Order: sequence, then structure tokens, then C-alpha cells
Amino acid sequence: MSFASYRYEDFAVNPLMFYYEVTQACDLVCKHCRASAQECAHPGELTSQQSRALIDQVASFPRKPHLVLTGGDPLKRPDIFELIEHAVASGLQVALTPSATPLATREALSRAQAAGIRRLGVSLDGTDAATHDSFRGWEGSFARTMRMLDDARELGLPVQINTTITRRNFDQIDAMAELLSTREIAMWSVFFLIPVGRGIDEQRIAPEQYEEAFERLWNQSQRRPYAIKTTEAPHYRRFVMQRHGDPLAGPQRPGPTARDQGGRAPLGVRDGNGIMFVGHTGEIFPAGFLPIVCGRFPQDSVVDVYQSHPTFVALRDPDRFLDDCGICEYRFVCGGSRSRAFAVTGDPLAGEPDCVYQPGQIPTIDPRPVAAG
Repeated sequence: MSFASYRYEDFAVNPLMFYYEVTQACDLVCKHCRASAQECAHPGELTSQQSRALIDQVASFPRKPHLVLTGGDPLKRPDIFELIEHAVASGLQVALTPSATPLATREALSRAQAAGIRRLGVSLDGTDAATHDSFRGWEGSFARTMRMLDDARELGLPVQINTTITRRNFDQIDAMAELLSTREIAMWSVFFLIPVGRGIDEQRIAPEQYEEAFERLWNQSQRRPYAIKTTEAPHYRRFVMQRHGDPLAGPQRPGPTARDQGGRAPLGVRDGNGIMFVGHTGEIFPAGFLPIVCGRFPQDSVVDVYQSHPTFVALRDPDRFLDDCGICEYRFVCGGSRSRAFAVTGDPLAGEPDCVYQPGQIPTIDPRPVAAG
């Protein structure tokens, strides 16, 4: 999924990534689940017709965002393959994030591929069944995940591995990187816990441990055949700039790499700035981990909400951030996790609670274009 042509200024009118939670139904009981997913679908879930209309609106942005169909478990939705086909016909690049359950068969992955998905998102939260299965709430989830990776590789379907870092698997970062090097994946997306949904009961790592995690991830990024990025930890960009220069740069690797299959998102992407999320009943949010309702589809246009809603507008202006984030030299390329700020303080513009950096050390880094004249 190519991000190369997106610029910082595009985010004022256009998300880079649009997440549509097609259902909250899921057979897993994950410890950190943002959605607190349930076994059965909500009766108010958007219908097939409404979902297609939403997809049409997504495709009407000035630049078509990348669409991620997520959940819950999207494979619990009977019309998921038709929705994929509709999105692809609308000109959207589509990714799918199925849960590792018996529904995620090779046949299902093959159908999704035939319908047109460009990437599969698969969650893996430990190097062994004991760690991963306890995290996911289902014995057998680790084995199913490994089977999904094998099936995707045999189908030639690019995979992004999503791992949520908490205290229970913090010490497995290097071992995870080693394990994934044998799986021929495109990207490793390392999530840092937001205390929301079931994640309220999980233990996120200490602020100082982020710096250690970032160092490990950077070191691994020099050695592995896949790209590594963070999610809900934009201060990784600050870390890389402080120690190693350009956070988008990386080692030159022979043969196809994750960058050849999509690369990384531009600097400055964060909740509400290049990101938009619509829940299963049509509620519109700045991100899946930032539960501030900014409208509801189909009553409200997702294009209008993204471009004009006061919450989105504020989230796109780092000069309005509070505490250290508001004066940080890296606020335009980082900006902190707005979701974590809201979860911890109740204010999405508050400082990033899990960042140890003290501003005032260098000139401000501003990727915005300089106005003519």
C-alpha cells in the first residue's frame, strides 16, 4: 500500500488511513481489546447498503485514503467479501484484519485476496503459545496465527504483523523480531497500549521503557527484511531523529522489501491527522483508540467531519497541544499519542503521558511547506 505521494499538507483535507470497524462481533476475548468485542453483532450495525454508501463517501475524499476493514473480526460479517469488492471497485486500496479463529481459513484468505485486498493484518503478541494465547483469551490462537501466516505466504498475500506491547511481552521484542524474520512478512507494526476498552486492565510499560523499546526496534530495523513502525507511539520519530537522523530512512536491503510494497506513512500522521475511524454503528472518531464521537454516519458526512469538525481541526494543530507537547520541537513530526493523552487525562490535547523528552534542546522541526511571499 503506497504512501509515497502523500504530503503533510494533505492531512488538512484528507486522511491517509481510514479504518472502518465493520463489526464488533469476535470469538476472541483479547485482554487489550479496544472494542470490548462480543460474540454476536450489534443489532445497530451498519447494513450492507449503508456500508457500501460509507465506502462511496470514503472514495470521494480529494485523495482516496487507504481503507482498513477491521473489527471485531471482519470475517464474522457475512457480506465482508462483497464489501471488499465494492471498495476495490471504488478505487480504494483495501487491507483486512481478521482474527485468528477457525474462521480464518486458507479459503477465506483466498476469497479476500480474490476480492481485491492488498494487505492482511494479523495480530501476534508473543513468541510462544503461552504468551499469545493468554493475551488473546483463546487456547489455540497462536497456532491459528502461524497457520494464517503460512497460508498468506503460500497465497502471495502481503502481511503486516500487529503486536501490542505491554509489560507481559516487553522482554520479547528482540525475540519477536527474530521469529518474524522467518515468516516473510511485509511490515511489523508495534502498538503501544492505550488504556481503553479491555485495555484499561492491562499494564502499559513505563515511560523510560519506551526509550529502551525504541532502541531495540531501531536496531532490529537495521537487520530485518521487513519494515518496522510504531502505532500510538509517534515519539519513536523523535527518538530516531535524536539518535539516528531521518526516521523514514533505513538500510538498503537487496531484493523486495516492505518499502517496495508500500513504505511508511509520512511524518506527522497521528490520531485525527491523517487518521479517521468509523465504528460498527456509524459513529465517527479521530481514531479507533480515541473514543470522542464527532458525528454519525449516515447522518453526517465523513468528509465534512474530517475537514471541519472542531475536534479534528484541533488535533491537526500541534500549537494547541498542552504541557510539553505544545512546546516540543518535535510536535509537528510527532505530536504524541492523542489517544493516550485522552485516556489518561481526559483531554486529547494534553501532553503525551509516556514520553520522557524535555523540550528546549533544538530548533523546532516543521515539515509544513513555507508559504510563498
